[in-house]
Amino acid sequence: MPHSVLIIDDEEPIAWALRRAFEREGHRVAVAATAEDGLAKAKQNPPDVVFLDVRLPGMDGLTALGELKKRAPAAAVVVITAHGNLNTAVKAVEGGAFDYLAKPFELAQALDAAKRALANRNVGADSVSEDSGGSRPPLAEVDASPDAIIGRSPAMQTVFKRIALVAPTTACVLVTGESGTGKELVARAVHANSPRRGKPLLVAHVAAYNPNLVESELFGHVRGAFTGADRPRDGLLKLADGGTVFLDELADIPLPVQAKLLRVLERQEVQPVGGSESQQVDVRIVSATHADLSAAVREGTFRHDLFFRLNVYPIHVPPLRDRVDDIPLLADYFLRKFGVANPGGALPADTLAFLKARPWPGNVRELRNAMEHAAIEARGGPLRPEHFPEPSTTSGPASTAERLRSLVTEWVRKRVQAFEGREPADLHQALIEAVEPAVLDEVLRQVDGNRLVAARWLGLARATVRKLIRKYHPDTAEPEGDE
Repeated sequence: MPHSVLIIDDEEPIAWALRRAFEREGHRVAVAATAEDGLAKAKQNPPDVVFLDVRLPGMDGLTALGELKKRAPAAAVVVITAHGNLNTAVKAVEGGAFDYLAKPFELAQALDAAKRALANRNVGADSVSEDSGGSRPPLAEVDASPDAIIGRSPAMQTVFKRIALVAPTTACVLVTGESGTGKELVARAVHANSPRRGKPLLVAHVAAYNPNLVESELFGHVRGAFTGADRPRDGLLKLADGGTVFLDELADIPLPVQAKLLRVLERQEVQPVGGSESQQVDVRIVSATHADLSAAVREGTFRHDLFFRLNVYPIHVPPLRDRVDDIPLLADYFLRKFGVANPGGALPADTLAFLKARPWPGNVRELRNAMEHAAIEARGGPLRPEHFPEPSTTSGPASTAERLRSLVTEWVRKRVQAFEGREPADLHQALIEAVEPAVLDEVLRQVDGNRLVAARWLGLARATVRKLIRKYHPDTAEPEGDE
């Protein structure tokens, strides 16, 4: 069934591409290069779906959003931007936007957003919290607060969008990501943009607790509950009543405590250690982990029912290697935070290239420390590559898979740089030829050379394994026969 689509964007190539895509789907399409023209067209012919850019000449998109909802209240609005931050995403959702797309996006994403919008045209407006409307203090365009989340990459735009969507609700949020990516900042942003922002946000660093005292820290205890409990004490879940508790390193919670935490989620009540009476609480749980909770569930170290209750709305924070274009913005932010804003002027081009090419296994946390080190070494002058500390030789708590991915990322980056100005190389085949022998050799070692068993581990046919052995070890290949 054809519908009416209005595109408000001053970038002609984007407007043209969107127009063609929707016309091919059989929809009626109108295009406006300014918010003022778009509002006039919306009033004259109310659209079913609107794609609204944020940065426009004259009135900006977020300002126009409120007026657009008045002139075409039934229209579902999809906000699009190449320069958004968390504040942009929050304002878009609060203003009644149905979805939020970060440029550059695929046409398939736009078509999918329109399809979902047409099926749920009133969801955007109905999902806005009454408590949040207009009462939140505005955030700075580049937030300089300790809890700022810095980034403009598509990966971070997705994070901003998810924060903005879930913040006004009461849903549990599970933040995942490698160590040093900023998971606690995401938790603080969820709380700060929720109706609970005037209530406490308490952080429980579970990994830092004595395993025997985790239950008492979270649930409190009555007098005499254990040796040293000479007076009653409220736990974090009670102290945060009306607010939010952030459980960091969720996987470290002991199994018996997990059962009590599940009761909090199901009944909104806590029972202190040694107590017989439960206490009602109104608390939201935001949790985080760098561990693979799905694997922990399979291994029996984490309750599956608790996992599902905590994982209502997941937010994954990308590693720094997946948002390299954010490094200049982060570097400038950290320098200003240290009170040495752009010492000796803007960061030199070779320094920025160095920062982008360098692996950051410690992610944003490692970048922050390296910037502080370099600022001290530079002593007020321009920051040069030699001012930075040597790259970390360890990846901290990152998993083997994470370290492998970091090495592959570095390998690809160096290969692309080496081929600058020449025809692109077949990186996929080159990578396979680089790692395939190591995988083959190690599997064969682990199974004592048994090609049949090796084939099962590799997920390959036995004949394929024989071919690989002949390819990489022609002088030592065994004759074809029974193992």
